[in-house]
Amino acid sequence: MFLYVDIEKKLSSFDLEVKFKQDNRVLGFLGESGCGKSMTLKCIAGLENPTRGKIILNDKVLFDSEKKINLSVQDRKIGFLFQNYALFPHMTVKQNIEIGIYNLKKEDIKSISKKYIEKLKLEGLENRYPHELSGGQAQRVALARVLATSPDILLLDEPFSALDYHLRKKMEIELIEILKEYRGKIIFVTHDIEEAYRVCNDIMVYNNGLSKSKRRKEELFENPKSFMEAKITGCKNISLIKRINKNTIYAEDWGYELNLDKIINEDIKYMGIREQYIKIKRFNKNNSSKCFEIKHIIKNPFSYTLYIRNIENYNYKNIQIEIHKENIEFSIGNKVSLIIDPDKIIYF
Repeated sequence: MFLYVDIEKKLSSFDLEVKFKQDNRVLGFLGESGCGKSMTLKCIAGLENPTRGKIILNDKVLFDSEKKINLSVQDRKIGFLFQNYALFPHMTVKQNIEIGIYNLKKEDIKSISKKYIEKLKLEGLENRYPHELSGGQAQRVALARVLATSPDILLLDEPFSALDYHLRKKMEIELIEILKEYRGKIIFVTHDIEEAYRVCNDIMVYNNGLSKSKRRKEELFENPKSFMEAKITGCKNISLIKRINKNTIYAEDWGYELNLDKIINEDIKYMGIREQYIKIKRFNKNNSSKCFEIKHIIKNPFSYTLYIRNIENYNYKNIQIEIHKENIEFSIGNKVSLIIDPDKIIYF
C-alpha cells in the first residue's frame, strides 16, 4: 500500500510543486501558514484540481492529467478532517457521523455509528447539535465521521488549531491512541514543530509552495539540509559562513571565528546551532575570545532566553541562548564570551 503524488498547481501567490511516495504510516507536512500544505491535501482529496501531474493511492489512479483521469471526491475513498471540523450545524452528533455512510443498510449504519460513538467516547452526546459541543467533543465527532467511512487514507489538516492550548495536548494524546488502530495512510498537516515530531514518522518541509524531500523526523531535526529545514525545525541561530581554510570558518552574521576538528566542504554556505547547545561565561579581556554583550533577557516558564551580540559592530545579528532558570547568573549589559560545542553545529 502506498501513496504517490507528483503534481503542480499554479496559484496566484506561487506555483505549488509536490512530489513524494509514502509507504509508512504518518507523513507530516510542516511549514508556515499559506505555503501550500492544505492545498496539497485538497488536491489529493479531489477538492482542487492540480494543473498537471499524477496521484495514485494503492495502485488506484486518482488523478492523471495526461490520461484525463480525475476521480470524484466520493470515488477516492479519502477521509478529510478539516481545521474547523465542518460539522453540519442542523444535524445531531449521530446524524453527522452517519451522513457519510447513508448508502449502507440500516443495520450496518446503526452498528458502525455505535462503534465509533463508543470508540470516540461520545456516549450521551448522540442527540446534541454542534453548537452544544466543546472543541474537543466537536473534533471527536468529526474524526468519528471520517473513520466511519473506512477510508484508505486520512488527511488531517491542523486538527488541533481550533483548540485551546490546555486541550491541544490532551487531544493529541487521544488522537495518537485512536490512530494506532487505523491501518491506512495518514497525512498530518501542521506548522507546530513539536507537534509534528510527536505525531509523525516522516516529515516534508514546505517553502512557498515547494515541498522538500521527505525525511525521517529524527534525521530532519538532527541534520537539516537547507536553510528552510533548519529554520522550520526551530534552529534560532543561523549564520552565513566564510570558509577560512579546511578547518576554520567565520560566521559572518555574528563576527565569530570557529576552529573545528573536521573538514568543512567548500559548498557549505550556512551554519546553525540550537540555543540549548550554546554556553556563555564572563568575558575576560586577558584572553583572545570575542566580547559579546547581553542585549535582552526573556523570562520563560522554566528557562531564560538570552540575546547576545558581538560588541564590535552594531550590525551583527543577535545570538539566542536558552538557560535553565536555576543556572541564570547574568543580567542585561553583562559582557560575556561565547562557548559553542562544535559537535552540535549543523552545516548546509
